[in-house]
Amino acid sequence: MKTFLLRIFLSAPFCLSCAVQAAPEIHHWLTDNGARVYFVEASEIPILDVRFVFDAGSSRDGAKPGLAQLVNGLLGEGAGELNANAFNERVADTGAMFSTGARRDMAWVSLRTLVEKKYSTPALALMESVLSRPRFDAEAVQRRKANTLIGIQREQQSPSAIASKTFYKAIYDMHPYGASMLGTKESVKEFTREDIKNFYKHYYVAKNASIAIVGSVTLERATEIASSLSKGINDGESAPPLPAVGMLSEASIKYVEFPSIQSHIKFGQPGIKRGDPDYFPLLIGNHILGGGGLVSILFDEIREKRGLSYSVNSYFTPMAEIGPFAASLQTDYSQVNEAIAVLREEINNFVVNGPTSKALGAAKKNLIGGFPLRIASNSKVLEYLSMIGFYRLPLDYLTTFPHQVAAVSVDDVRSAFQRHLNPEKMVLVVVGRVD
Repeated sequence: MKTFLLRIFLSAPFCLSCAVQAAPEIHHWLTDNGARVYFVEASEIPILDVRFVFDAGSSRDGAKPGLAQLVNGLLGEGAGELNANAFNERVADTGAMFSTGARRDMAWVSLRTLVEKKYSTPALALMESVLSRPRFDAEAVQRRKANTLIGIQREQQSPSAIASKTFYKAIYDMHPYGASMLGTKESVKEFTREDIKNFYKHYYVAKNASIAIVGSVTLERATEIASSLSKGINDGESAPPLPAVGMLSEASIKYVEFPSIQSHIKFGQPGIKRGDPDYFPLLIGNHILGGGGLVSILFDEIREKRGLSYSVNSYFTPMAEIGPFAASLQTDYSQVNEAIAVLREEINNFVVNGPTSKALGAAKKNLIGGFPLRIASNSKVLEYLSMIGFYRLPLDYLTTFPHQVAAVSVDDVRSAFQRHLNPEKMVLVVVGRVD
């Protein structure tokens, strides 16, 4: 973002008029085959970032857990006439950076290249081949499957990963969010090339995609890029809505024995989905409770006052359907019960009482003052643009962010937490020594 605007904003962090100026203008349109495009012109540096985001995350695995991750990873393993080695060599020749990734809701394909056409033209051509003509070579499939199996084995040796998987399974049960994103050893071994091709054909289609473009190009050029990249992709259809997330009917405790020095603890429940009107009160409230690092209530009560954990945090993860609220910490086995008791007490107190006016003011100032840094680079804007496009958030999301934060009251936070959280029906996961 423009340096002079950033200086203005940082010199007056609570100035809402500056916040409006600092937010980039978002252009939006549809390609001929139905892909949604979101573009921000950023002329400060000669870089172009393009990201295709598909509703093709692990929540679309169905009876084949891990398939979405595998398909997405294979998109970088050769396309068109180029096998994996030739493709990677060609990308290196352009100086571009190509990447893929997948989460529970989404999967994406990203490219960063110099905007000069002698670099961007061949780089964009490679991206187009990945999107429309992935090879899924047998050798690449076997290699990716082997790497995935190694990843699953590593997760089984990580108490943090075990705690996360156990937590998601406990709060989501049979909902698609409850399955492991990597899958299981059994499911991964059974994947065939036909499974992979069918998943790609079904979900990597234009009407199931949003395109984020950020860089030093004109709107006309961005339109050409979006059209060129998407033209080879089948029109297809949008993925159907995910099933609703059921709320927990009672509290539960899951102990997982693991020979680690510290016990890993997660405590929470389903929290909020994207687009919920309570998002900003929950964002600010959680910043005070456990998301604000060194100045949060949980950090102060659990680490500073009692020395029960080196780090502790809480967070909401809004998704297409209701994503989790979780509080996490690690502590010595001898202190597990005390740490859990304090964690429960502080979360319960916050849900009942909400924040103080002083804490609310400090949190709002921190979030508004730090907002320019959230959009201070092309890559950060691309992340926001991808989120806005995928979840179909308002185009003025970045412009209104400071206003939305500034408008939140103590009552807003308290009532939002009471609507979304019930400390009496949360899941507690403890991974560590079990006597």
